[in-house]
Amino acid sequence: LLEIDAVEETTRNLRLLNHGRSGLISFSPRDHGNRSSTPLRAQVEAHLSDAGIDIAGGPIRLLTMPRILGYGFNPISVYFCHRPDGTLAALVYEVTNTFHERHSYLVAVPEDTPPGPIRQTTEKRFFVSPYMDMNLTYDFTVRQPGAAVSVIIAVRRGDTPILTASFAGRRRPLTDPELLRAFLTHPLLTWKVTAGIHWEALKMMVKGARYRDRPSLPQAVTVGSFRKP
Repeated sequence: LLEIDAVEETTRNLRLLNHGRSGLISFSPRDHGNRSSTPLRAQVEAHLSDAGIDIAGGPIRLLTMPRILGYGFNPISVYFCHRPDGTLAALVYEVTNTFHERHSYLVAVPEDTPPGPIRQTTEKRFFVSPYMDMNLTYDFTVRQPGAAVSVIIAVRRGDTPILTASFAGRRRPLTDPELLRAFLTHPLLTWKVTAGIHWEALKMMVKGARYRDRPSLPQAVTVGSFRKP
């Protein structure tokens, strides 16, 4: 979980987390957004502005997996976009498929949102799995980062559940000992994610799942809706 304006400062005294260059564990802003040299804040703020949201310079924090031994792949990364007073203004879900394409879903969070899980919905607009239809709906349930964080994505066709994916993590200090511990307890994590995706796809192919055609990439961020508790 990184504040995107403070990555260099955060990584300056770490030996095991490199910024912008390969190593045991590394992070590069170019692995996110449109993969350009444009700062991530500028890219995210442009998406927010298009949706009519102004966070007035508030912090933006990115929940993502770093590169491991030079390799990185994030099926989903989440930007927590805060107002200056620290309240959450919006979430941006950055989805990347195995075809190296990327699309983001943006959902606002009303100022009067009570504490607790945040529930949001958006229609699927981006091709991910070649064995899943496009006419699906994503329901997000997110617990903001504190002592712990969680992201649950439920996929449905109408009212019929299709798939549920989830992540849960506990906060640890960003130190070299903790980074080493994470590497040893979850070795080659990003490699395993990619291998797991292709393994599941292979099993579906063997079972006779129909391969869907890949539509063109959406040209604009998809704006979803907030669901009241």
